[in-house]
Amino acid sequence: MAKIILLGAALMLAAATGASALVGPSREETAAATHTLMLLKTDARGSSFCTANVIARDVLLTAGHCVTSPENLRAYWPGGDLEQKIAAIAVHPLYRADATQKRIKSIDLALVRLARPLPASFRPIPIAWDAQIVPGAPLQIAGFGLTREGDGRSAGKLHSGAMVVREPISQILVWAKDPANKGLGACTGDSGGPMLSEDSGSLVAVTVWSEGEGKKKCGLLTQAVRLGPQRAFIEDTLRAWGIK
Repeated sequence: MAKIILLGAALMLAAATGASALVGPSREETAAATHTLMLLKTDARGSSFCTANVIARDVLLTAGHCVTSPENLRAYWPGGDLEQKIAAIAVHPLYRADATQKRIKSIDLALVRLARPLPASFRPIPIAWDAQIVPGAPLQIAGFGLTREGDGRSAGKLHSGAMVVREPISQILVWAKDPANKGLGACTGDSGGPMLSEDSGSLVAVTVWSEGEGKKKCGLLTQAVRLGPQRAFIEDTLRAWGIK
């Protein structure tokens, strides 16, 4: 696994699994910085990182494969010295870590509650529960992952890029591609990151997987879990945590 070194944080991370910031013609992002954080995970396989979305002052929404026990997870903002401990984690009850191998249904989502609220500079991103997912619809994706596949030194800065919905249309997932066919897509470390409505800037889906040309893992297709059909899981969890 490629190692990723973030010098400013003195962290050495191994590449995350799943969706695999973005490979291809992405751009360094500033607008999404107010509602996007990095998740640092340590488990039996080593250390890795993902991207996560701020949906409340003390709650993040990310991919299910990005989380572990609260004591082995941290929220981090690489643009400063912010690091937050985790108070609780809720993984979607239908998430299956072995779904790809067994070809079974899986909802790769998780909610992470922080031990304390984020600073006022972070703002929750609204969720587009009723977003229309149709072929050709424009989307924006963002993440802290690799901008050059296989090069761990290319990660750690938030990047974004424009994509469009492609077929098939699913009630669970959305697949997106680079409309310019220049290799833009999610890569290692972008899992859990936002897929946003181009029109409203609201959160439509959470990135969970990527695919590349040939033996590559990035740059061809980006897959994300649609949030509208998972509204009950998200709202029930927030209610159980006492968050309106």
